[in-house]
Formats: sequence, structure tokens, C-alpha cells
Amino acid sequence: MSVMSDRWIRRMATEHAMIEPFVETQKRDGVISFGLSSYGYDARVADEFKVFTNVDSAIVDPKSFNPSSFVDRTGPVCIIPPNSFALARTVEYFRIPRDVLVICLGKSTYARCGIIVNVTPLEPEWEGQVTIEISNTTPLPAKIYAHEGICQFLFIHGNEPCETSYADKRGKYQGQRGVSLPRLG
Repeated sequence: MSVMSDRWIRRMATEHAMIEPFVETQKRDGVISFGLSSYGYDARVADEFKVFTNVDSAIVDPKSFNPSSFVDRTGPVCIIPPNSFALARTVEYFRIPRDVLVICLGKSTYARCGIIVNVTPLEPEWEGQVTIEISNTTPLPAKIYAHEGICQFLFIHGNEPCETSYADKRGKYQGQRGVSLPRLG
């Protein structure tokens, strides 16, 4: 297994539509950086957010998730309340090859502010817009900037294709667009 370089990512994005839209160079002038990096790709957060709220005193249950636990926000920024979180999605749509696993890490600009980004691995042959969980671990409101970098994806190439891919399993989040809430398969 090996982490793939910017050359490999560029080739897969341009020849196989692995990332759409694809930004070939890292953009950083006055924004939180996004685009192709040395060994990864810095994705942008879209302007659609679901901010966690406990107005109805709901219980968080992954087997029976109540959508009223969130309020929808759309705009150039999202304010996440103290010690709370929001769900968002990437601007980019990903198509992961059968012999690749993708790991996501938060960007240091946000991490240094107590804002943690969580994304589960993108499995071989998964495709869609990535739902991102953004946690504000601070006692203050936190501002998230839409259409700017939110996380970095690292592409790990296996020595051989996997035996069973996400597409083979008919995964429940295959082809997702928009912010996807938890659901049972």
C-alpha cells in the first residue's frame, strides 16, 4: 500500500473523473486553502449546513435518527454554537477506484481553532458528495466558511483490488448528493 502523489491524483481526476469539480492547483489567496496538494486533495465545504439543535429535547439515536434535531442553514458562512456540531457536504463529487481507500483529515487552520472535522473512510468504489461532521469543541460560537477548504483527503493505493467493494455491498450512502443523515441499510 502507498499514499498516492499529486501526479496520480491529477491523472485520476482528469482521465477518470475521480474528483469533480477538480481544482488542479492549491488555491489559498485570502481563503482557507483547497485543491490539489502534494499527497492529497483539500476539499471545499458547500454552503448547505445542518446545525445540531436540541430545541425539542431529542435523543440522538443512529438507528432512528430524528431529522428535527437539525436546523437547515444555507449561506456563505455557518455559525456553529459552542460545544455543538453541524453536518455539511463537500462541493466535490468523488468516484473512488476499486483499488483505493481514502482517509480524511481536518485542516490545521480549523483544528487550531478547536474545530474538528470527522469523515469516515471513502471505501473502494464508493461515490458521491462526502457528508462532513464539523464539531465546535470550544465554549464560543465558531464560523465555517462555505466554498473554502475544510479537510484533506489522502488516497491510499492497495497492492491489489479489494475482494468486495462498497458498490458490491450496495452501500446505503452510494451516490449521495447533499447532506445525508444517518440511516439503516
